Amino acid sequence: MNSPLILMLGDVLIAAAADYTGALVRFGIKESSHRVDLSQMLLFLGGTVVISYLMELYNLEKQTAKKELFFRILLGMAGLFITMSSLYYLLQINMYRGMFVITLCIFGVFQFLWHLGFLHLVHAPGFAQRVIVLGTGSLAKKIGDLILTTNHRHILQGYVNITGESVHVPAGAIVGNGHGLVATMREEKARKLVVSLSERRGVFPVQDVMCCKFNGIEVVDAPSFYEEITGKLLVENITPSWFIFSNGFRITPATKLSKRSFDIVCSLIGLALTLPFLPLVALLIKLDSRGPVILRQVRVGEKDKQFVLYKLRTMRQNAEQVTGAVWAEKNDPRITRVGSFLRKTRIDELPQLYNVLKGNMSFIGPRPERPEFVEQLKKVVPYYSERHFVKPGVTGWAQIRYPYGASVEDALEKLRYDLYYIKNVSLILEMQIAFETFKVMLFGRGAR
Repeated sequence: MNSPLILMLGDVLIAAAADYTGALVRFGIKESSHRVDLSQMLLFLGGTVVISYLMELYNLEKQTAKKELFFRILLGMAGLFITMSSLYYLLQINMYRGMFVITLCIFGVFQFLWHLGFLHLVHAPGFAQRVIVLGTGSLAKKIGDLILTTNHRHILQGYVNITGESVHVPAGAIVGNGHGLVATMREEKARKLVVSLSERRGVFPVQDVMCCKFNGIEVVDAPSFYEEITGKLLVENITPSWFIFSNGFRITPATKLSKRSFDIVCSLIGLALTLPFLPLVALLIKLDSRGPVILRQVRVGEKDKQFVLYKLRTMRQNAEQVTGAVWAEKNDPRITRVGSFLRKTRIDELPQLYNVLKGNMSFIGPRPERPEFVEQLKKVVPYYSERHFVKPGVTGWAQIRYPYGASVEDALEKLRYDLYYIKNVSLILEMQIAFETFKVMLFGRGAR
């Protein structure tokens, strides 16, 4: 079970206990059982999880200081008070204000203590997993640096040198007692071996690694470890055989059916909620600059088929007449004032819900690129065509994990996330992306 899920389950238990305790403090033992309403409690439990998620309280990488944790929980309590008060009013649920305030305070205090204690626990040396990296070349150094710089439950114990491989790591970090790999692992008290050889042919210690495996030591290759830590794929160091034999990359008919059903429901709901506001948005676009409200662009979709994508115009009319197709830049002068707001809030992408209904796109998937960029990227970015094995999406794993891409380097980085999504597509991952997209729209992050 992963750490965010444990934190979430802990919050649910704390919220339930706080709800009952609030009734107990406010009304006493005799009346407290009559004041706790099941529907009200379930609404409160759901509200605590959603608000905590929006405050990024389940993102362990964001919780690096006690002060930051305190303020995030304080903001979450304020948001929870406003949200729950509004919901109780709209749903006509009887709310005991005194009880609710007491419940909220109890929940905030114990949530802070729970999250603080959990953070100390997962980062304690006794709970962190000790790792040995097999290799000393450039790939081994990349994996070692990843362990040292990320806020995860791993401790780098050192590197094991293999005869014939170049050395790119500090000499003092190389470990080994000369009695074999298993003995070195035991001496360093390491339980995970990350095979990170730049070249395996003729140098891979098969017998030593097999002994590690049979002695209960976890053995993983560098691409799999990188995927586990970062949520993306190490594209440059992946071979075609890795794609073929790795778990994942299986889009079954059942998955396609569920995704299509999800797409239709989400696009219909999205269009129903936003259509009343689109005339106002269209008016603002027309008042701000000359040109059409809806922009039509050719994009590359599933199986490299081209389709027409619809979006609200955010640039000046004929902005690419001279330059042709170019990536958007930071503070791009071609973007209008209204267009800047539409991009930050992702409102400009709402017409793409029509593309989803038509079947050109999915609600979640890799971002569709323009044909001019695709042809360029195929030549320089390895496995770029593989992202077209699924339908492109209005939002996706790369969009929520990485800022707007505006170069070949950015395209490579986003491809890492796109391939991770294609490899691990599931209902849980889709729901996570949907929630994160809501946060991006709410706080206007990552747009350009």
